[in-house]
Amino acid sequence: MNKKLCILASLVLLSASATAQKPNIDFPDYEFTTVISNPITAIRNQSRSGTCWAYSTMSFVESEIIRINGITDPALYPDLSVFFSVSHAYSDRADKYVMLDGHLNFAAGSQAEDVLHTIKDYGLVPLSEMSGMNYGTPLPAQNELDAVLKGYLDAVVKNPNRTLTTAWKRGFQAVLDEYYGEYPQSFTVDGVEYTPESYRDALKFNPDDYVTLTSFTHHPFYTYFPLEVCDNWRWDEYYNIPIDELMSILDYALENGYTVAWGSDVSEPGFTRDGLAVLVDVKASSNSGSDQERWVGKDDKKDDKKASKKSDKKLKTNPIVEKVPTQESRQIEYMNKTMTDDHGMQIYGTAKDQWGGKYYLVKNSWGETGKYKGIWYASEAFVKGQTLDILIHKSALPKDFVEKHPNVLR
Repeated sequence: MNKKLCILASLVLLSASATAQKPNIDFPDYEFTTVISNPITAIRNQSRSGTCWAYSTMSFVESEIIRINGITDPALYPDLSVFFSVSHAYSDRADKYVMLDGHLNFAAGSQAEDVLHTIKDYGLVPLSEMSGMNYGTPLPAQNELDAVLKGYLDAVVKNPNRTLTTAWKRGFQAVLDEYYGEYPQSFTVDGVEYTPESYRDALKFNPDDYVTLTSFTHHPFYTYFPLEVCDNWRWDEYYNIPIDELMSILDYALENGYTVAWGSDVSEPGFTRDGLAVLVDVKASSNSGSDQERWVGKDDKKDDKKASKKSDKKLKTNPIVEKVPTQESRQIEYMNKTMTDDHGMQIYGTAKDQWGGKYYLVKNSWGETGKYKGIWYASEAFVKGQTLDILIHKSALPKDFVEKHPNVLR
């Protein structure tokens, strides 16, 4: 995932101009009641790295390992290295970038399927064996590394010798090793020695057991196609189904103990920095007056005291007004580039608000921030309208769906 927010890694880091252009919306004080909550591991902080795709998918993998192995004690939950996967993904991507003479997106962003590829090809390692923090900061700060890698590869692609040397890939890997640390060849967990491959197998995680679903009309439903976003650099194919079916499968998975890796657009004004994601109908919900106020925001100091008494009283007893997403509205936004692959997160449960509205519990990777300490509540309308794709275990697909569409299990 990569557009604006995943690169910046936190809503707090959004530019002042981008924030100011969002309309002023008075959100009510939501009260949520959890309905389903499947196990998740600790909240992490991707900080200044565009690796939400790796954080969210590795969190999903950890939840899958918990589910598959029937782990009930949180003290025994897996704690896996994100940057073991990220480093291998960069290395694989470099090969393709050079082979295509630089005609490939090379950046921090990627997709959930990328993590599955690295697990299948290289295995898994505990976080304690490869933290990825080999460059002197307490949290990820990847801008320098990204610039160095891109500059290095562009120099290689120019091919000044007219034939590639045998050294370029070793040099590229040396940069990765210096920033992320070298790949562990073997390590010991609970007195047992593993390689990354044997550790993956011991955890019973099989990357071939997963499928990614999407929902767009420019390709036939019930077929696979490579989702046309720049971060899908491996050209992975996703199974295309109507959005209502995708939502039904998401619910079925959550109800049966599964979580999902979720690719979404979070540039909507209803995705707040305080743990809320609603598909706001701006016309119905904005308190903007002038055109200037609509685009640069109100003068908070001047207006807040005036508006607070009125709006608080009114809005605390009324939910926000949301748009009604449809298959058609999704397609228009996708084709117009107003819905793209901003951010990767993990959906692990459901909740309801005080008015009975349905929400999904979302684990983010921006640290324990916001009202809910790193958890977001995403409305059903938001998830339906803003989902690019979901990655789930194949056994989370309802049996009747698989019987109707057996090609999903290719």
